[in-house]
Amino acid sequence: MSNAQNDSRVAIVTGAAQGIGAAIALRLAQDGCRVAALDRDARDCGGTVERIRAAGGDAEAVSADVADEAEVAAAVAGIADALGPPTVLVNNAGFARDGPMAEMKVEDWDAVVNVHLRGAFLMTRAVQPFMAGAGWGRIINISSTSARGHAGRVNYCAAKAGTEGFVRALAVELAPLGITANAVAPGLVLTAMTRASAARRGLSLEQHLENQVARIPVGRAGRPEDIAHAASFFAGPQAGFVTGQVLYVTGGACD
Repeated sequence: MSNAQNDSRVAIVTGAAQGIGAAIALRLAQDGCRVAALDRDARDCGGTVERIRAAGGDAEAVSADVADEAEVAAAVAGIADALGPPTVLVNNAGFARDGPMAEMKVEDWDAVVNVHLRGAFLMTRAVQPFMAGAGWGRIINISSTSARGHAGRVNYCAAKAGTEGFVRALAVELAPLGITANAVAPGLVLTAMTRASAARRGLSLEQHLENQVARIPVGRAGRPEDIAHAASFFAGPQAGFVTGQVLYVTGGACD
């Protein structure tokens, strides 16, 4: 399963219980990383960890609320003790709580922004000393085409746009330490969030996909593995001269 180039790397993937996060965790394990699959409840990452171990990889499930400073610090310290110093971080944890701006509750704004943006900040701050000590690091944030703006999701769009700005600032600040920072921005990808979006619009999943895929030049919805391939590139040693970038993985769709 391993790639010798990454055998010494420890990767943390947040929101690794399912969907894009699980696919990225599996791909980084295939690349040779030892993987910490992190979610609010480590038990939810059991399937991800089992699949990695069944394929001969090394993984641990970790509990943490990425928006909680103390939980993040404890989780990262525990990962360093169990697997080794983390030098790859994928900030994937997130969710949507959509609604019209005029009807959006403050707690819905805070919940989404805190997980996507505060969570990425706290996780990155916690792993930076390990990366700086190694003189090598890879930070990958999962953004979204929603960073460009979509009606009915001002909290989600603001969080994703902030995530991209965060990456660009990190890239400049951390490059002298040997650390790169990039983002992957998926378009339509078939996950639980896609099903929730369909339900919010009063559509079946099939109806929603038919409407959306008609706008995608490659003629299909994305798969979590498509995003994992992009994250794998940014996480690898070959991407050392690539930093501060946002890679839109959309099948050619422009919005």
